[in-house]
Amino acid sequence: MGKIIVTGVAGFIGSHLTETLLQQGEEVIGIDEFNDYYEPMLKYKNIAHLNDSPGFTLIEGDMQFLDWHQLLKDVDVVYHQAAQAGVRASWGKGFGAYTERNINATQILLEAAKDAKSLKRLVFASSSSVYGDAETLPTHEGICPQPVSPYGITKLAAEFLCGLYHKNFGVPSVSLRYFTVYGPRQRPDMAFHKFFKSILQDQAIPIYGDGQQTREFTFISDIIAANLAAAIAPQAVGEIFNIGGGSRVVLAEVLNQIEEIVGKPIKRNYIEQAMGDARHTAADISKAEKILEYQPQVSLIEGLTKEWHWIKSLYS
Repeated sequence: MGKIIVTGVAGFIGSHLTETLLQQGEEVIGIDEFNDYYEPMLKYKNIAHLNDSPGFTLIEGDMQFLDWHQLLKDVDVVYHQAAQAGVRASWGKGFGAYTERNINATQILLEAAKDAKSLKRLVFASSSSVYGDAETLPTHEGICPQPVSPYGITKLAAEFLCGLYHKNFGVPSVSLRYFTVYGPRQRPDMAFHKFFKSILQDQAIPIYGDGQQTREFTFISDIIAANLAAAIAPQAVGEIFNIGGGSRVVLAEVLNQIEEIVGKPIKRNYIEQAMGDARHTAADISKAEKILEYQPQVSLIEGLTKEWHWIKSLYS
């Protein structure tokens, strides 16, 4: 049995993925630089319970300066989750972090992957943000991507790099376009985390624009299932898949659901629409259903309830 590498191991998705792999008896090397885009203590907390697992090794460092040829020896699968996240922060001076962490780091990994003899799969975490304001909803993978944020552009560039290394060097890459992921350990800059935290602290919830934007929300455990499937489905190599949660909802309606969950009315603070936010997102997941046998399991109300319990324990 070969080893598995998870980049961005201490992040929202990486930590859940690693937890599941370790439960399945896999040997996992986790890589994270614990940068301060959000509070590093939260990241250490995400993986604190994994440090006791005999199958787990943590490497703290910047992906761009690691010895990948050495790291990839005897590795079967790489789940590349590490990225500079955040649509709104990708404008202006901060853009360099996005090109470094999303494009350069991915290229360095791919360059080493082309010589990695044992590598069977490299699963890349992409994003629905590559679509921007898609003309067709729900959006299928054949639609021409038109990112509306610098962040989306860097994810698309990394996706294209995966495709090039597959085509030219046979790197067994698969790209997964995640549609708004939520659940326990969600990043503090993401909407539901912000909403629940505001409610807990009795503050108004910040809402960009008019609240009528729609999003496809995907619960964390469904994202994990998609990753595991992408690592083994024979027809997945070289392909791109939408991974959505099967629930596309108007933001204003989500707020009503959240009110039900927390059992009290919430104050809304409408602020200016943010640059780079897509107006609507909706995933056509038929390709993932067919090739990955992907089937989202968790409803929005169930997933939000789980996140609320986690937020309460995090800030108590």
